[in-house]
Order: sequence, then C-alpha cells, then structure tokens
Amino acid sequence: MKMQTLALIGMVTTAVGGVAWVFLYPLLSGERKAEQRRASVTRAEPAAARSTARVTRSRREQVEETLKDLEVKKQKLKRPPLHIKIQQAGLSWSKNQFLMIAAGLGLTAFAVTFVITGGLLQALMAAFAAGGGLPLWILSFLKKRREKKFLDTFPDAVDVIVRGIKAGLPLADSLKVIANDAQEPIKSEFKAIIETQTIGMPLGEACAKLYERMPLPEANFFGIVISIQQKAGGNLSEALGNLSRVLRDRKKMKAKIQAMSMEAKASASIIGALPICVGTLVYITSPDYIELLWMTDLGRMMMAGCAAWMSIGVFVMKQMINFDF
Repeated sequence: MKMQTLALIGMVTTAVGGVAWVFLYPLLSGERKAEQRRASVTRAEPAAARSTARVTRSRREQVEETLKDLEVKKQKLKRPPLHIKIQQAGLSWSKNQFLMIAAGLGLTAFAVTFVITGGLLQALMAAFAAGGGLPLWILSFLKKRREKKFLDTFPDAVDVIVRGIKAGLPLADSLKVIANDAQEPIKSEFKAIIETQTIGMPLGEACAKLYERMPLPEANFFGIVISIQQKAGGNLSEALGNLSRVLRDRKKMKAKIQAMSMEAKASASIIGALPICVGTLVYITSPDYIELLWMTDLGRMMMAGCAAWMSIGVFVMKQMINFDF
C-alpha cells in the first residue's frame, strides 16, 4: 500500500514538473522574448521593402516627368520664333532691328534691279529674295557655324565639370569656371546658365534651357542629365563622365561619316556643275548655236524644265548623303 502511494506521488510530481517545464521554462529562459523579437524584425522587413519601393517609384516618376517636359520643349522648338532664331545665331539684335535690316535689304535690291532692268516683276522678285530669303539664310549660316564651334569644345567643358566635382567643387562653381575661362560660344552659353540660376531658377531648369539657345542633341543630353540628377539624385560625376564619353564617340562617328561621304559629295558637285560648265563653253565657242535656248519660247521652256529636273536631282543627291544621327 505504501509502495502504491509513493508511486502515485512520484507520477503526480513528474506530471506537475512536466507541465511547469512546458509553461514556465519559455518565460524563465527568454525564448518567448526572442521569438517576439524575431517576429518584430520579420514584420519590419516588408515595411522597409515597401519604403524602398516607394522611393524607387518616386525617383522613376520624377525621371519620367523630366523626360516628358523636355520632350514637350523639344517639340515646341522645332519651329522656333524669330527672336529665338536670332539668339541661336549668336546675334544681339532685337526682332525689330532684324526686320528693319531685312526691309532695307529688300528696298535696296528693288531699287537696284528696277534701275538696271526696268522691269517691275524682276524688281519685286529681287526684293523678296533679298528681304525675305537672304536674312534667313544668313541666320541659318551663322547658327550652323556657331553650333560647330560649340560641338568642338563642349566635351572638354563637360570634362572640366567632372574634374571639378571629383575635386569637391559644387556644380555651380564648376559651371562658373567654364563661364570665365572657356572659349566662345561655350563661355556665353554657360554664363547665361549662371545668370539664369542666379535670378532664382533651379539649376536643372537653367541647364535644360541650354537646348533652346543651342538646339543640338548634345546640349539636350546635358540638360537631361543635370535635370534628372537635381530631381532624383545620383552620382553626377559618373553620369557626366559617361556623357563626355558619349559626346566624344558621337564626334568621332560624325567625322567618319563626313570622310566616307566626301566622295559622294564630290560626285554630286561635279554632276550638278557639269551642265552649267558645258553651257558656258558652248556659249564661248558657238554663241549663235546656244542663244536659241533663251531667245525663243521653246528654248525658255526647255531651260525651265532642265532647271527643275536638275534641282530635283541635286536635292535627291543631297538627301542621300545627308546623314542625321
């Protein structure tokens, strides 16, 4: 009987000890706190991931917005107004000054042609060509010459900015170095960026306006890089270093294309000038033979047709050797 009582007490003690081990040991050993800590860390990970995703999405949206704005500006600048054309040519004239000069050229051409020929129609055509076509052609010529000078030194200017940023200078100070020491037209363009930024415009927008004054893909690339970096952040020196490499590669590619297309340009020039040269030689040797082309109505019609066909041929050859990239 006594043995049974002792066995029962032992079993009860063992059961109570097991229950106590199951319920009290996690509290005493700290396992429950460790589990709660692990659970809190595990729950915090998705929150951090969501925060990172939001930041990434926000940067992507800012970049997309910047690119859309720049694309809209690019579409608007396909047909710039007259004052923008004057600015792109590097002239300091106002719109009224340009119109007055064009009107003076037109009146001069009208008077000279009317005095020489005595024909009103010829004088009006000369006035239209001198007053309307010649000034715009001069603007186009000055604009292309200025763009060529800009492209020759622009990669070096970007390299100066990269070296300045790596040396610890702010971006604005690096731009001031170029505005003070670079050659024209780089100097004036970067000085305009500094002046625009000084009056309160953000630096990214001021750099993006460079494309309005210098409508080149290289200037557009520079404005995009600065605008995106100002809004979304990032390593500016690395981005500008990549841009400098791209600009130099584009310059090399353009030089290769020009070298490869020189033969085609020479052929087009010879073919275009051949009829004029042959006509001049025939007129020198046999003037009576070729005078029929402008002395008779049929000859004038033939000359007009030949001029039209030659113009079409020259235009087609120019389009075939004109590479845009």
